[in-house]
Amino acid sequence: MAALLPTVCSVPKAAIFLSSSPRSRQVHLGSGPARRHPARPVRATIMAEEAAGDCGTKLSAWTSVRQECWEGDLAVEGHLPAWLVLPLFENGTYLRNGPGLWDVGDRAFHHLFDGYATLVRVSFREGRATGAHRQIESDAYVSAREHGRPVLREFSQCPKPGSLLDRVSNAVGILTGAVLSDNPNSAVLPLGDGRVLCLAETTKSSVLIDPVTLCAIGKFRFADSLGGVIQSAHPIVTESELLTVLPDLARPGHLVVRMEAGSNERKVIGRVDCRGGPTPGWMHSFAVTENYVVVPEMPLRYSASSLIKSELAPFYVFEWFPASGSYMHVMCRSTGKTVASVELPPFMAIHFINAYEEKREDGQAAAVIVDCCEHYGNPAIIETLRVGVGRFRIPLDGSPFGELETALDPEEHGRGMDMCSINPAYLGREYRYAYGCGARRPCNFPNTIAKIDLVEKTAKSWHEEGAVPSEPFFVARPGATDEDDGVVMSIVSAVDGDGYVLVLDATTFQEIARARFPYGLPYGFHGCWIPEKI
Repeated sequence: MAALLPTVCSVPKAAIFLSSSPRSRQVHLGSGPARRHPARPVRATIMAEEAAGDCGTKLSAWTSVRQECWEGDLAVEGHLPAWLVLPLFENGTYLRNGPGLWDVGDRAFHHLFDGYATLVRVSFREGRATGAHRQIESDAYVSAREHGRPVLREFSQCPKPGSLLDRVSNAVGILTGAVLSDNPNSAVLPLGDGRVLCLAETTKSSVLIDPVTLCAIGKFRFADSLGGVIQSAHPIVTESELLTVLPDLARPGHLVVRMEAGSNERKVIGRVDCRGGPTPGWMHSFAVTENYVVVPEMPLRYSASSLIKSELAPFYVFEWFPASGSYMHVMCRSTGKTVASVELPPFMAIHFINAYEEKREDGQAAAVIVDCCEHYGNPAIIETLRVGVGRFRIPLDGSPFGELETALDPEEHGRGMDMCSINPAYLGREYRYAYGCGARRPCNFPNTIAKIDLVEKTAKSWHEEGAVPSEPFFVARPGATDEDDGVVMSIVSAVDGDGYVLVLDATTFQEIARARFPYGLPYGFHGCWIPEKI
């Protein structure tokens, strides 16, 4: 793949750097000139800019990345914790995935989810911080550069078949996944065996990357016959396994599968049949507890006709079927048996935060509690942010209905909340704190970072005028016993076009440091922490 795109990665022109700027070095990947992307706003940001009002619109957050790759030292302001940067402590690397290129040729993409994946790395070691970013050379990215337009189907980009033969070929390509994008712009995850995986919602988007160079090592090849062209963009990964959900478009339902660390073989835990229809609900993410997998079934459902006809549905590749019902299914992780399936008020949730089991006095599970970024049963969230923290209660006594309530007053976090993370040690367990991106009005796109206290039902916020932060990520202090003992990191696009890694004390939620990139980076999605030992 690299042979198709010869590049030399270089740093920006010297004029960009001030005397306090970090040191940078040229990284040679091949022959030919360095490719830079014009820093112009793209249509992917129209809704965000219109909603943002005076909250800062012409930021690097809403433009394509300046060049395909860069690497260098980051200038640090403030004081990074000793345990984060000094030798003999648990140093490591923060990786963030997300869209970095929102236009190709003379075509600008419409939606944030269309952007071609750019990985960002921030490493802490030997008393300093270093950074890098690199475009992931997926087949979708390579073909789009060659043809000057998207060739494979993206989230809101749908190449039109030119003839009847093209339509037949497209229908076959949907079944095999051949015409779907492999753009892995959503998540980046460390597998239990040390490999690092980038992926999005198509199975073919799964790619292994080198967490140091950020180069793609190769496609992740599943060693099983399960097939399937769509997967959850947010598998649950632990040291021992990966759990994910595969939507079944032919027989509406979901396969819950497990892959052991060190293996490429997915094994079926069980299957959940959809109670509504005509197709499965959107499966961007799901939740787990210590003993259960929680599979959501939303009325925002995959559009079979959109896929087969290669036409955009009312919501890109989805249709809204409120009459089809909203449900939550709870599957036992050890047996694969569905132990609860409840009906709920209409809901729309892209990201689930965490889940845990509510215990009876005898220690047995009475219900499953599931928290999510809930969009008030409104699919328009795909275009604009109107989000609160929703809490589901799913009884395990055979009751046909579950409960959905607002976990805390939306005014606490600015009437907007998404891109949440938690202390990973509390995955599937009862917990107290979540960290997410909020929206301080009148801005209608993330412009704050919030620490949510789900016990006291309060929130603390960080805000800088005109800045756009991305998903906050929690890193625990080595040896910590308190849930919020650590730091929270977020890559921020500043109002002046700069960009930096913000580091907050997770307990006080006060800024303790920022490490500056030589220029601002596009808005990103999700990240992970790679300990030095990996």
